[in-house]
Amino acid sequence: MTGESEPAEWPVDLRGVTETVTTTLGPNGRWNAAALGVHAGDPVSARTWGNTRTRRNFSRQGEGYVQFTVDPLLFVEAAVGIEEREEPVLDEADAWVHVTADRIRTGESGGTDWAEWALRPVDAAVVRERVPSINRGFGAVVEATVAASRLGVASYDRTELEAQLDYFADVVDRCGGERERAAFDRLVELSEWDGAD
Repeated sequence: MTGESEPAEWPVDLRGVTETVTTTLGPNGRWNAAALGVHAGDPVSARTWGNTRTRRNFSRQGEGYVQFTVDPLLFVEAAVGIEEREEPVLDEADAWVHVTADRIRTGESGGTDWAEWALRPVDAAVVRERVPSINRGFGAVVEATVAASRLGVASYDRTELEAQLDYFADVVDRCGGERERAAFDRLVELSEWDGAD
């Protein structure tokens, strides 16, 4: 026995692409929170698109905290805004994983550079357990952040993206609760979209 600790396990079952809020330490000593899709596999991986804070911080630090949350407002702030915190683990996280981040490949798509990272757990914790529920409003908020983040990318059709955002706004209005509606309002404030007509 060497005395070395066993590597941590992911605290949730990953399948497909799981949307997370991931914090990385910036040069200002604060933890930047950003939306990050985590791809199931061996190893678990994620892609950063463009020269984002997450990409730069992964390159500089080689680590971060992948967090699982159902808070739509936090997700919008992380996906479309600039959200920085003093601590790496967010109060809104239901579970978190401290990971190493090793760049495994780079490429370009639609005029945007990307980097793919292998994410390996170092430590993990479940903060709270919830009974699963499905809220279409929350799902619409998550999908709307993806569409909003592509508004300024030349390879995407802006008219199509705005039509998607109109649809997601309607779903949030009909199916979301107070927090989902507040999150969508914040998305409109932070994005290049003028909102539904």
